[in-house]
Amino acid sequence: MTNTTFLLAARILLGLLFVVAGLGKLGDVAGFGGFMATGGIPAILAWPVVLFEIIAGLALIAGFQTRITALALAGFCVLSGLLYHFDPADQMQMTQVLKNLGLAGGYLALWVTGAGAWSLDAKLGRTATA
Repeated sequence: MTNTTFLLAARILLGLLFVVAGLGKLGDVAGFGGFMATGGIPAILAWPVVLFEIIAGLALIAGFQTRITALALAGFCVLSGLLYHFDPADQMQMTQVLKNLGLAGGYLALWVTGAGAWSLDAKLGRTATA
């Protein structure tokens, strides 16, 4: 297997997480907005967040604007982990924080490497590929 194959697999796995999460929120966006408000984020931003998750996940899978998308997703993971899971008294929530930080690490790796040869970025000649 080549680096290209592994970069494609990484993009699919990391992007799928956000596509599935965003699609799952479509059934109750208002409820998700209420949950967002518990972390200090205005509920009115629920729709933009849901759309961001779906669109960013799909962009990552396709390898479109991979570096900027990966950086945005890394930031999203760090912020959501700290805002909604950081509770040192609760080991399960702290595990969720570490999971989010680990995902951010994966997104940062894609930010550094780019999408690879099997991507829209490569086809469009937008970025160097690893």
